[in-house]
Amino acid sequence: MPDLQTSTPPQRVAMGALALILLLLGLFTLRGFLPALAWAAIFAIALWPLYQRALSNPAVRRHDVLVAGAFTLAVALVFIVPVGLVGVQLAREGHEAADWAKGAQEHGIPEPAALRKLPFGQAQLDGWWKQNLADPGEARALVERVGHGRAGNMGRAVGEQVTRRLTIFVFTLLTLFFLFKEGAGVSNQMRRAAIRTFGPHGERVGLQIITSVHGTVNGLVLVGLGEGLVLGVAYAVAGVPHPTIFGALTAVAAMIPFAAPVVFGAAALLLATDGSAAWAIGLFLTGMAVTFIADHFIRPVLIGGATKLPFLWVLLGILGGVEAWGLIGLFLGPAIMAALILLWREWARE
Repeated sequence: MPDLQTSTPPQRVAMGALALILLLLGLFTLRGFLPALAWAAIFAIALWPLYQRALSNPAVRRHDVLVAGAFTLAVALVFIVPVGLVGVQLAREGHEAADWAKGAQEHGIPEPAALRKLPFGQAQLDGWWKQNLADPGEARALVERVGHGRAGNMGRAVGEQVTRRLTIFVFTLLTLFFLFKEGAGVSNQMRRAAIRTFGPHGERVGLQIITSVHGTVNGLVLVGLGEGLVLGVAYAVAGVPHPTIFGALTAVAAMIPFAAPVVFGAAALLLATDGSAAWAIGLFLTGMAVTFIADHFIRPVLIGGATKLPFLWVLLGILGGVEAWGLIGLFLGPAIMAALILLWREWARE
């Protein structure tokens, strides 16, 4: 095989065309696993400084396979433990829902206490409820109409999604383990390939993308976990049912700009319908204060400082990335914006 440095121009063109065709074929072959590869790369980039620090000890470096396995297991537990808690709670809620449906078919659906305290329309609502829901026969017909034919379809759809997500998750962990184990060699190869293909600019763009991923992880994930922890304590103090689950949902939602108010707003509404209006208002104001501080003071410093991007471009990268790529766009969007802004600054500078 001729070396690219000594090959003729037609041979270099042919080799470039062959490489492009093989790249497209490879992407087409791996299209179902590209999300797993992308997530593994993001986790590896985010945790690489900690992994390198762990390997700085000579005694630990001799067991690099075990260290890579430990880091991979830690990433797995970060997702498995919250999902397991939510699954256990959903199983309990499902059992309670089944008991409620059985009781509704036998005795009717009782009117909630909150509806009996409405300042107007109480008589009309009471009459409608007794006629349509309090009667066991009407309640049985309603439960059968709602559940007929939908439970099986919903179960199949949920089962397919769970199987697909689980497959991606397993391949993400497998790829992550090998990235930890062979990360130094892979990063050196990518650096040399970038310099050889694009010159010094290629290496700078790659480093900017890596820095952007670090800043985005710190600004989105860590700050989101902090918001979930603070508001989880607030849920417990205010008396919200299942504060742990609400805190976990808040942590996930807080990673997406402007999504956390949906969760703590629902928690506040749940308190209000339960008769705790003062606690509901206090919880909502606390949530707004926490998210305001996080979104306007902490995140711009962490993400914008790392990527050297104005906060507007950080926000557009996050929102546009989520719309275009889904959840993984939280990290791809700012990385793409950071690379584009770097190229623009390189091109436009005097």
